Amino acid sequence: MAALGWLTPRRRSATARSVLAGEAAAEAARKSSLSAELAADESLLSAEAEEPAFPVAGDDRAAAFFDLDNTVMQGAAIFHFGRGLYKRKFFQRRELTRFAWQQAWFRLAGVEDPEHMQDARDSALSIVKGHRVSELMSIGEEIYDEYMADRIWPGTRALAQAHLDAGQKVWLVTAAPVETATIIARRLGLTGALGTVAESVDGVYTGRLVGEPLHGPAKAEAVRALAAAEGLDLERCAAYSDSHNDIPMLSLVGHPYAINPDNKLRKHARALDWRLRDYRTGRKAAKVGIPAAAGVGALAGGTVAAVALHRRRR
Repeated sequence: MAALGWLTPRRRSATARSVLAGEAAAEAARKSSLSAELAADESLLSAEAEEPAFPVAGDDRAAAFFDLDNTVMQGAAIFHFGRGLYKRKFFQRRELTRFAWQQAWFRLAGVEDPEHMQDARDSALSIVKGHRVSELMSIGEEIYDEYMADRIWPGTRALAQAHLDAGQKVWLVTAAPVETATIIARRLGLTGALGTVAESVDGVYTGRLVGEPLHGPAKAEAVRALAAAEGLDLERCAAYSDSHNDIPMLSLVGHPYAINPDNKLRKHARALDWRLRDYRTGRKAAKVGIPAAAGVGALAGGTVAAVALHRRRR
């Protein structure tokens, strides 16, 4: 019994020590958790303090520039426009099929052959040659309702609206025909559009371009020129695009955004810590169906009806 009496206190002591250890561990965990929460709150407050609200309300020297295809609209605006023109018998089914295939090829391959693009532009320009600008504008309004209105990305639309609500001007910048881009901009309540200009005389298309398609570096030059004319500070402006072809335009502003980015733009944006937004359903969304080609507007030749490829080769 003496031995048992000697063991009992030790058992009690060990139990007490275990309780004490458990309570101490729980208290330490609670304090650690509280410290982590406080640190997180401080970090959040610090981040908020370092990153002011954007866009800045009332900053009339700031504006926003949005690419169109796959940034504001799902797919290529010129392809949707082409569907409308095909419905109205502007060209044959085989030409629409060629156009659709070219869209997919350019998107997947990411290659722009100057000779091929020139041929595409020439054949596309021949379609609208002799048509009145007013005729194509009227048709464009109908086609927007038929094929484009339901393809606007709500997320990008909200970004544009935020700039408008802040009192800033918002412009589309696209290689698509300026007439098409202007219709879309007006329907979305945006300020206006920069697009490829097809030559017209007395309101009739001549089948030639004014300069070259508004594509790649040309977009940056257009934004730079507009900023100078509007008295904008590009460091306070924002630009949004899905394509690595628009890196020159994105690099021009103080607030570049990669929207639904292709792989090259995604890598570039991450390397430079640009903001990214992806509104697609799944990573493969850009390769489903008839995707918007990188530089599709350049392929389109900058005309309102630039949708049939290799017309001369049929």
